[in-house]
Amino acid sequence: MQLLNKIPGPRLLRACLTAFFALDGFLFASWAVRVPAVKAQVGASPAALGLALLGLSAGSIATMAITGSLCRRLGSRNVTVGSAVLLCLVVTLPAFARSALELGLALAVFGVAYGGLNVAMNSVAVDMVARLRRPVMPSFHAAWSFGGLAGSALGGLLAPHLAPRPALALMGLAGLVLVAIAGPPLRAAERGRARAADLPGAARTGGAAGPDGDGAAVAPRAAEPPAAARRAGRWHRPGWRLVVLFGLIAACAAYGEGAVADWGALHLKQDLGASAGLAAAGYAAFAIAEACGRLAGTALLARLGQTRVLAGGGIAACAGMLAAVLAPDVPVALAGFALTGLGVANMFPAAMTQAGLAEGPRGVAAASTLGYGGLLLGPPTIGFLASAAGLPAGLAMVCVLALAAAVLAVVAGREAPAAG
Repeated sequence: MQLLNKIPGPRLLRACLTAFFALDGFLFASWAVRVPAVKAQVGASPAALGLALLGLSAGSIATMAITGSLCRRLGSRNVTVGSAVLLCLVVTLPAFARSALELGLALAVFGVAYGGLNVAMNSVAVDMVARLRRPVMPSFHAAWSFGGLAGSALGGLLAPHLAPRPALALMGLAGLVLVAIAGPPLRAAERGRARAADLPGAARTGGAAGPDGDGAAVAPRAAEPPAAARRAGRWHRPGWRLVVLFGLIAACAAYGEGAVADWGALHLKQDLGASAGLAAAGYAAFAIAEACGRLAGTALLARLGQTRVLAGGGIAACAGMLAAVLAPDVPVALAGFALTGLGVANMFPAAMTQAGLAEGPRGVAAASTLGYGGLLLGPPTIGFLASAAGLPAGLAMVCVLALAAAVLAVVAGREAPAAG
């Protein structure tokens, strides 16, 4: 039992995990606000930039497919720390590109680290939610949004004074400092969980005999049918239909987030004549509105119900992006981005929660892959649409998917009335 006493307490672990979510959003936004400068540096057309952004998508999605296995083998907390270190080291790579091809390759490496960190830290978050038995998932995603706000704000301040290369290097250095502070407690908790599993009593509960660092005992897992039977009937079970529905909702929401992150600044600068610093405010408006929406998410879901919150959010996101696309000036566009952020705020956290309730960790993994696929595939898709019909037309696709998310929320609510 002395071993368990050395494990960091639940408050410290929650704070450390929150820091990693914030770091992830910070570094992603730090890159996003420098897209116009890097685009000019490599001389890429919208279509070429869209192809280069596919490197980020390919690297991330390929990594997501294997990160689950790495988490089971090495521990999700260890993978979280390792992926965060890698992300801090490679965030500068896109700024060294001199062609669209080099940019795509650099973004693929960036995507490997980004995808690994997102799957690993969400796995830790799901585990912590289960052990704390409290709906704290929205708070982690709010930290991601606030991290994105900080990254976009700092990036906007540095844009007129520093080229992308030194600016992103500073962001990466700041991230390494944060990892050095928040990483050791997470790794200590992982070591404690591994050793606690060998204690007498652990075999009877499916985990540690008592608190394992997350503040509650691990509940025993229900027996599962043979693997062949699971594979044969998995996609016909109501739970997996819900996983797909909520995964698609997450993908629609994440598509909008990726669109604003990678193309919002360019829209403000190219179509509305904003300065480099003011262009960065587009993602900042989106991120702060999204973060505030997530902070209020638990109360909204409890009072209005999931279906109303998600369907209303889809309608709000559609209206907000439509305002940003048709805006005659920068202030209206910023207001539109903010409304979009409020609309999509609780879609992704709610989707992860419901997928986990329906099919456990496998459901969370499947919904996460769909969701992050929308985040990463959206920007290059918009690049192709922008090349064919203009950037505003490309961004208008967000409106269509936001309405689709609202419809899917209603369908999911009917599929699982208790969740609606």
